[in-house]
Amino acid sequence: MTTQNNLKEAFAGESQANRRYLAFAEKAEQEGYTSVAKLFRAVAAAETVHALNHLRVMGAIGSTAENLKTAIKGENEEFQKMYPEFIEEAKKEKAADAVILSFDVANKVEEIHSGLYNEALDNLGKNKQVEYYVCQICGNTVENNPLDRCPICNAPSKMFKKID
Repeated sequence: MTTQNNLKEAFAGESQANRRYLAFAEKAEQEGYTSVAKLFRAVAAAETVHALNHLRVMGAIGSTAENLKTAIKGENEEFQKMYPEFIEEAKKEKAADAVILSFDVANKVEEIHSGLYNEALDNLGKNKQVEYYVCQICGNTVENNPLDRCPICNAPSKMFKKID
């Protein structure tokens, strides 16, 4: 393996560890283990530092315009190819939970993300001020004001979290 491949693998591993530890922290909080939850969040933050260091060394952070184009390409790949293939495979395996609760929802939201990134690229430099809200059930991302109900998962507007 080359150093570049090792950096990619390390980035992926650290990124996954971050998300996993944040999920573990939520569970620890629910079970009343606040100190353990804090530990999981602290280590998750450290894993983010590691992941960002790997990304920087890989030279994978460009200008904002370049980063938006990279993000658009990634989101398009997910909703046009990756998730449709995952959905079909899960259907063949009769894994309805994976289709309904995971892949299909993510697929719909990734298309929305692509649109938001395209809009941001189109408006880059115009100083357009936008607020973003994310549904905490399905990840749907909307501009300025959440709807009464999420059009992806039907969650009430109170499930949308404003992103700073």
